Amino acid sequence: MASNQNELGIIVYAPAFLRDEGRVLTIVHGMERALPGLYLGWTTSEKEDLIALPHRDEWVAANGATGGLPFLCNNDDNQPVTVAGWENPNGLAAGSPPHFEVHADLPLDATGIAAAADVLEAVAEGARAFWGHATPFNAGVEIAEQTSPTLQRPPNPPRGLPALKLPDTIRSPEIPHRLGWLNYWSAAAARAIGFPDPARDADLLSRARRTATGGWVVQLTDAPLDLDNPAHLDALKRAYERFPEIGGRAAP
Repeated sequence: MASNQNELGIIVYAPAFLRDEGRVLTIVHGMERALPGLYLGWTTSEKEDLIALPHRDEWVAANGATGGLPFLCNNDDNQPVTVAGWENPNGLAAGSPPHFEVHADLPLDATGIAAAADVLEAVAEGARAFWGHATPFNAGVEIAEQTSPTLQRPPNPPRGLPALKLPDTIRSPEIPHRLGWLNYWSAAAARAIGFPDPARDADLLSRARRTATGGWVVQLTDAPLDLDNPAHLDALKRAYERFPEIGGRAAP
């Protein structure tokens, strides 16, 4: 998860797996192909000391056998890239099983921005994700605040954004919980929210592309999402209005 204002956080949500099905190495190799010059050949100790991995793929496969992607990074303080994944015991929807989620961070600079859509697609397709997004840290914090943290506390979304439901009230794991700057929707997720509708989605389709598995990468704004920009905030609100299924807001 992104931890400072100069990061672009990528998160994807996928089915859990009982054993490594090759997904973890597919994710790592896909990220390296998507971002020229990237090599995720290091991890960290519990004291956060950097540890080189001379046999990285073997180490990842061994450590990922129980359904996770151990922390990896590129040992570049100027353009840090990280990735890790784990099984989350919570379901993505009412009554659904545990899920696998992957978190990656890219620098929010020209290189990271240019590669963001390719990296999101590589991570999501490699994980066989239902859905995911890539969002700058600041916007991501405010979007996360759209979801009520407890059933007892009423949601109080910022900037007039809609309130989003908790996962245990969402009807299917294919339905995205929220939007981001770049959105990955699997073929199943796109069907669940009704995308694309050529008559209604011309603007989104102008910044969207199909993936090899029939999913979509959909970009809300040309530049990275900045909610201090009124045009960006309006684009986010319009997208929520267009897709009421997102966040479980559609009437049953």
